[in-house]
Amino acid sequence: MAETDRFGEDLADFMRRVAELKASRAVPSGDLGTMLDAALFELEHAAERLWPGLERLTAEGPAAGASATRDEQRLLRAVFQRFPLPVTLVDGETVVRRMNPAATDLTGMRGGYATGRPLSVFLTPADRPAFRSQAAAVARGEGDRSLTVRLQHRPELPVRATLTALRPGTEPRPVVLVVLQPPGPREPLPRGVRGRTPDLAEATRHAELLELADAVTVTLLTAPADPAAVLRRVAEVLHGRFADWVVADEGDVRPRRRSVLGPEGGPVADVLAQDPADCPLVREAARCGAPTLQVRPDPPEGFGRDADGAPILVRANVTSLLCVPLATRANGPVEGVVSLFRTGARLAFSMAEARAVDVMSRHVALAMRRSS
Repeated sequence: MAETDRFGEDLADFMRRVAELKASRAVPSGDLGTMLDAALFELEHAAERLWPGLERLTAEGPAAGASATRDEQRLLRAVFQRFPLPVTLVDGETVVRRMNPAATDLTGMRGGYATGRPLSVFLTPADRPAFRSQAAAVARGEGDRSLTVRLQHRPELPVRATLTALRPGTEPRPVVLVVLQPPGPREPLPRGVRGRTPDLAEATRHAELLELADAVTVTLLTAPADPAAVLRRVAEVLHGRFADWVVADEGDVRPRRRSVLGPEGGPVADVLAQDPADCPLVREAARCGAPTLQVRPDPPEGFGRDADGAPILVRANVTSLLCVPLATRANGPVEGVVSLFRTGARLAFSMAEARAVDVMSRHVALAMRRSS
């Protein structure tokens, strides 16, 4: 009982220090480094002292103390969730295990959507290799790392990422704690932060996505009872207003190309004549049932080659792409694949747009299945 009391006192002291850290968010931007160091010290204390103490009590404590142990575990989870800095738990491959609300605000993604996806996909392509390399080194026990990264939805704003290894007793391998140092209080905060007034550009993009979803819904409700016709109608809605190219394929094992819409003067005929089975991105989407978002696609042969051997992505001047499987549920049967390209100087697809298309793809799959 004495050890349980000491553990409770340690937790209470920890919570008071966390509250002080939260209150210090208004310090000048030049002092944020000191606040981050203090936050990391408290997290190390939780990992090295509080967590082992909890494990000891769990292993040695009598059954009568089970309720208190559960309360302490809930308290530790609450500390993680309410920590004022953006904090994310990832594995050595940067796959998100848990993300606190401050991190979801900073990245602009809900925790449930981010869980199971690599944290690196939320970064700009140029920062992903370095971030994955540093995370792998930390997971191998080579010490803490820190680097500057940029989020994909706001690449002009640098964010400091500090990585440290944690070894919870319930985990077979170390996990990596990522602390993201957001902008200073005088700088505009990223989208989603409570209390911020959305800017006009953000509100416009959101309205455009809502209009697109509405147009796709109307199309699905009025399309003929034929899967190929459903695909063609959806491609017409997406073309132009959302993507410069729309390529629609039906089926999974042996997909059949149903529609190709592209800009005038583009290699539309070559893409239409192409066998979807010769497109690695299409094959992978149909096989795994997972969407692909690429900015400055690499390798250039990802969508196959034309009859002369030239990469389709190079000929079409594709600067970003979305390859989305059509399935009614996760890991369910794939009804087809829709590939969207943007070319030239047009803005690349964002994570928010990819998520919206992922939601719409389920509706398209339901309409195709109902029509078959």
